[in-house]
Amino acid sequence: MTEEGNREEEKPEEALSAPGNGGAENGAASGTEGARSASWRSWVRDLVVSVAISAFIIIFLYQPVRVEGTSMLPMLEDQDRLFINKIAYRMGDIHQGDVVVFQYPRDHEQSYIKRVIALPGDRLRIDHGLVYVNGKRLPEPYVPSRFADDRSQPEMVLPPHEYFVMGDHRSISSDSREFGPVERRLIYGKAVFVYWPMEQVGVVR
Repeated sequence: MTEEGNREEEKPEEALSAPGNGGAENGAASGTEGARSASWRSWVRDLVVSVAISAFIIIFLYQPVRVEGTSMLPMLEDQDRLFINKIAYRMGDIHQGDVVVFQYPRDHEQSYIKRVIALPGDRLRIDHGLVYVNGKRLPEPYVPSRFADDRSQPEMVLPPHEYFVMGDHRSISSDSREFGPVERRLIYGKAVFVYWPMEQVGVVR
């Protein structure tokens, strides 16, 4: 388009001598087609970049997963879709209260989602549903009274690199009370955000 403009500046008499001639009309059409072509190329480029960025995020940073079951009610419902952060624990530590995704210790083909209750080295006991960590009762606002149970567990000390996890729906959850603490190497993601259904959209806490 710049070259055409230069030619017009070099021969102004020709442009003035035949206003509205066929050459001018053809030039306008050519310019329109060029603009459309540029717009199309720009759209394709943006699409390719968006797909590449999305693929990078999904492969290396975040992964969409689907919840199956109700052991994490009321925070997570059956069939909720959420994103998990796959690098959170490669760069940082696992904290008490985190909602984590891990390979089921008895079958690594399955994945579970639970809440971290105690960390390596912690002393933990459960007395009729009340959780005590290092001698202090653990406040658990994420467990509604209607989902609590009265199970007990003798005091134990978490081994190095192992985490005690439990579901928020205590009365139905299969968790570390059954299969024991989870090894650090089996924990591969942190639940961060529910994106579907719309009424459940929000940060996982």
